[in-house]
Amino acid sequence: MVYFEYNMKITKKLCFCLLLVGVFTFAPFANASAEGGRYFVKSTKGFWKNTLNARHVFDNGFSADLSDFQVRFAKLFGVEIEPVAALQILPDEDLTLSTDSAKPSETPALVPSKTPVQIIKGQKGTARYVPSDPTPWGIETIYNNSLIASTSGGFGINVVVLDTGVNFNHPDLKGRLGQCKDFTNVRFPVVDNKCEDKNGHGTHVAGIIAADAGADKLGIYGVAPSAKIFAYKVCGANGSCYADDIAVGLKTAVSQGANIVNMSFGTDRDISLIKDAVNDAWSKGVLLVAAAGNDGPFPDSIDYPGAYASVVAVGAINESLNVVDWSSRGTNLSSTLGIIEDRDIEFAVPGDSIESTWNNGGYVILSGTSMASPFVAGLAAKYWQSASSVNKAQTTREFLWKLAKDILPIGEDNYSGFGLPQVPAK
Repeated sequence: MVYFEYNMKITKKLCFCLLLVGVFTFAPFANASAEGGRYFVKSTKGFWKNTLNARHVFDNGFSADLSDFQVRFAKLFGVEIEPVAALQILPDEDLTLSTDSAKPSETPALVPSKTPVQIIKGQKGTARYVPSDPTPWGIETIYNNSLIASTSGGFGINVVVLDTGVNFNHPDLKGRLGQCKDFTNVRFPVVDNKCEDKNGHGTHVAGIIAADAGADKLGIYGVAPSAKIFAYKVCGANGSCYADDIAVGLKTAVSQGANIVNMSFGTDRDISLIKDAVNDAWSKGVLLVAAAGNDGPFPDSIDYPGAYASVVAVGAINESLNVVDWSSRGTNLSSTLGIIEDRDIEFAVPGDSIESTWNNGGYVILSGTSMASPFVAGLAAKYWQSASSVNKAQTTREFLWKLAKDILPIGEDNYSGFGLPQVPAK
């Protein structure tokens, strides 16, 4: 019996040594894609955090990029490990102009031929791309003014764009830089002053919120051109976004004084890391706005995180003010009317054929609820209820309800929620 116990101790020590060899020999430093390699380790022990090179630490465990070897050996010692979920923005498909009958998730409306619409040579011979319209139809609709020449508002308000990064070298976004952080780096969990956008999606979203037409006023206007953009890169160039990076991005947004967070990504899954992070941010006075998804016209097709009651879910309309077929639907009519609950749509705003800034310094047209969400984030920045003595985020959210114009069908509905929020007509 003593001999058997002695051999068991030797065996365990041998396995332990093999584990350490595997961990440090096969560490997956090059694995950073959302297709595999990112895991959540359900352990709070310092040994495992150090051994497996913890990336982000949470109350009930930590995330890490692990090889298959590391996963197998950690499980051999009874450590519970599961893959970290990934959310998605635009798919990797051929980019063509979309119509109301085509889902943006299948054919996103990116039109490179319209970049640039016009080129003006700068003083140093550099190209200055000019949009087809400084105040496109979406801006005219939100401002309730078809003749509007410029926009205003958002001064002193910090809007976090959780996305693929932002090109702050774009003339229309140079003056909008608030913070720039990269949560997707392989070797370091957070890198300050780095948020290069190799996809373009984040730059497009940022432009809808706060583009200021540039110092020469030849560019395009967003909804709130005086707001500061905090570019938190939580999605890679392929549009995949790890849930742990998003969760830490939200936590950082709270600690850095964010007023509003825009999330133009989604998933069908209810992910606990995301749920805990958005609920915590909302409880601490941050207004959260997200794309409802492009899975319509099917009922109850809203994506997470927009499906959480703590998040403003935004659907898309076209220039005729009709909710497009591909915009996801909520469950408003089967829940309590007048109160936003889980899986309810809150608003529907311009999201079809939206022109905005692009990562090459020019402009492109995209369609999707990804484009609708930043219109509401921008409007919230314009009308941020800073004088509220209670909860500024909640008060601002309720003020947007008051600004909403009802669109068909009549009353609160699964298609558009409370309707289309607009700047009051003078």
